[in-house]
Amino acid sequence: MSERVVVITGASSGIGRAAARAFAARGDRLVLVARGEADLHKVAEECGGTPLIVPADVTRRAEVDAVRDAAVERFGRIDIWSDSAAVMAYGRFEDLPAEVFDRVIATDLIGTANVARVALRQFRHQQRGTLILCSSLLAHITAPYMSAYVTAKWGLRGLARTLAQEVRDAPGVRVCTVSLGSVDTPIYTSAANYAGFVGRPPPPVDRPERVAAAILRQADRPGREISVGPANRLIELGFTTMPWVYDALVTPLMRRFGLSREPISRHPGNVFGPAARSEGGPLRPTWRQVTAVATGGVAAAVGAAALHQAFRRATR
Repeated sequence: MSERVVVITGASSGIGRAAARAFAARGDRLVLVARGEADLHKVAEECGGTPLIVPADVTRRAEVDAVRDAAVERFGRIDIWSDSAAVMAYGRFEDLPAEVFDRVIATDLIGTANVARVALRQFRHQQRGTLILCSSLLAHITAPYMSAYVTAKWGLRGLARTLAQEVRDAPGVRVCTVSLGSVDTPIYTSAANYAGFVGRPPPPVDRPERVAAAILRQADRPGREISVGPANRLIELGFTTMPWVYDALVTPLMRRFGLSREPISRHPGNVFGPAARSEGGPLRPTWRQVTAVATGGVAAAVGAAALHQAFRRATR
């Protein structure tokens, strides 16, 4: 058991909710932050004890400052700040309203920067503290119909790496990331959607509790990055070493497994404001679909290897 002071932004659902419950089980004192106050109270009840609830929007710098002030006033310090606040939008780039694209960037990248700025200033003042940023497999690869989210996460990856370099002069301060693949959370069904079909996590899909466990590992023994997802490294390898194969396959695979067959009208989802929490849902791909993806991936890899060998023989 421990009594660290942990601030969690994005605590009202999904990964933030799972992280809050995991830290609470360890005896840590919590500051729960998200836009939706009602859902924060639900999470606080699940955690037990007396977590501090601070409704805030990470895109508003003054509200992030207020989170820090409230935490320090209640507990005297902040030991860990875990940020998983994010929104998502589906649709071709040219079909996304500009204001939706901009808002996803504002939340997922600028919001993260706002959190990091406040957290690191507090940690330098204390001479210790750990900032944990939730990144994504989509910070290492690209996927169609998700341009805003991909753009934000690639930016977050660069920001996190830069911050880790800059705090090397402060031995007690650490910046870590947790890079996750598909996770069964509400972000897919609550996303803005201009693709015509409800989004869903493509297989293989992890539970949010597994990501929360990785966040706790970073809190206990800070490292640069933990990747959570059984296929993450393989997908990254294909993206990097076989870009022609990856680009040919990613769009049909995204249409088949990243979008459900449930039609939906164009809407901004929770991009501009909180939506009622709904954990998980019926749109998660089946094991049959997972098997199809695995089989297709193996076939694609074998085909790519054969093409590569044929090309080498032809150019000798």
